[in-house]
Amino acid sequence: MGSRKQLTTAHGNPIGDNQNSLTAGARGPLLMQDYQLLEKMATFNRERVPERVVHAKGSGAYGKFTVTNDVSRYTKAKIFSQLGKQTDCLLRFSTVAGERGAADAERDVRGFAVKFYTEEGNWDMVGNNTPVFFVRDPYKFGDFIHTQKRDPTTNMRSNTSMRDFWSLSPESLHQVTILMSDRGLPQGYRFVNGYSSHTYSFINADDERFWIKFHFKTMQGIRTWTYAQAGQIIGGDRESSQRDRFEAIERGDFPKWRVCVQIMPEAEADTYHLNPFDLTKVWPHGDYPLTEIGIMELNRNPENYFADIEQAAFEPSNIVPGISFSPDKMLQARIMSYADAHRYRIGVNYAALPANQAQCPVHSYHRDGKLRFDGNYGGAVNYEPNSMGGPAEDHRFNEPPLKVSGDADRYNHRDGNDDYTQPGNLFRLMSDGQKAQLFSNIAEAMDGVPERIKARQLVHFYRADPEYGRGVAELLDLNIEEIAALAENSLEDLFAMTSEGN
Repeated sequence: MGSRKQLTTAHGNPIGDNQNSLTAGARGPLLMQDYQLLEKMATFNRERVPERVVHAKGSGAYGKFTVTNDVSRYTKAKIFSQLGKQTDCLLRFSTVAGERGAADAERDVRGFAVKFYTEEGNWDMVGNNTPVFFVRDPYKFGDFIHTQKRDPTTNMRSNTSMRDFWSLSPESLHQVTILMSDRGLPQGYRFVNGYSSHTYSFINADDERFWIKFHFKTMQGIRTWTYAQAGQIIGGDRESSQRDRFEAIERGDFPKWRVCVQIMPEAEADTYHLNPFDLTKVWPHGDYPLTEIGIMELNRNPENYFADIEQAAFEPSNIVPGISFSPDKMLQARIMSYADAHRYRIGVNYAALPANQAQCPVHSYHRDGKLRFDGNYGGAVNYEPNSMGGPAEDHRFNEPPLKVSGDADRYNHRDGNDDYTQPGNLFRLMSDGQKAQLFSNIAEAMDGVPERIKARQLVHFYRADPEYGRGVAELLDLNIEEIAALAENSLEDLFAMTSEGN
């Protein structure tokens, strides 16, 4: 540690591990006793007022979801109960890093959040336009987002901060490769896929559990910009994606997505060759092919943007019978974090706002709080259990038990984890033109980054595929032989050799 200060909680308690969440076994789930994780996430949610901390600039519309395939053998969710069944929905797109005034045509991940107003309550699928994410442990989420925001000294976005964090977090390589590819600059929200990214679960009428991933495949096709094209677009229209989506719906050109799932029997998670709950990994379609479940269509623009989109609140904790969670550590943290952020940003009674209000009866014991604008349940009792006829639990909706095992500890999520094969496979799927664009995008984004951080990042590219590292090195005028030599070192040694002062 040398002269470095001891990291502590906000109350001065020393922190021994700031990299790994406290879990039951290496795969999780998380433990609520991890007070530092809760403090980090709750504090992170309250950093900015009033716009969203991430996904601040959004665009959305209403539509419908129509069932096209029978999946009742996998789930008892009534939304999928019969062919042709339609369910109202609200979809919010967004950029992730920029503020509300940012331009639409910037290289960034796109948020893809859907609220389904089902007869069993609201189901929210909160995802992105990428099937993976930058980190797999929620301890690092706030740290990652800080690198995407403004530098505390310059108040500008910092290529150095981004690359420093990513190059010290090799699990980010898969997402970085997608972000810096042509898909990192979509032409508009209609032209992106959506993914749950997280692993969720289906539960059928026999209480059998299946692990699943959701895929929303755009029926408009994938369309992207180059850096040069995006620069021209931004110069003329900072709302290009919002305008394209809004005007398409207004003229009756309703965008559609084919909704699919990958399905894994519960027991196969124990023997699958990768951790199926790792947010930085995909399930190869050869192992778990896509199964179509329906079509989602957007067909109505909001009448008031603030009421319908800015006040819309999406959270992965909104599930319905037949759809549930998994031991995915990032998902489990988001179950708490998203609802907590909404309570802070728009108030504890946000669920009663029109955009968030369920289209089925709601009976709870929540009372009072800021902006309570309904009857507050009148004189009905506000405690449970009671003998006054208040709403009661129903054990039919209990989920089957989830087997967990392992000692409670902070497991190093990088131990024994292959963070290079899947990014390498993705790179090898690219055409020569796509590879050239990837190299160019990365080289341009490394402008101003110190040489030691460039070298560290190139080691990860090289480990994924030597051609990947070589292509970027040539544009940065770096010696690929020196990069290859650095790649022979352990992560710990690599980080030490490329840190300031070494």
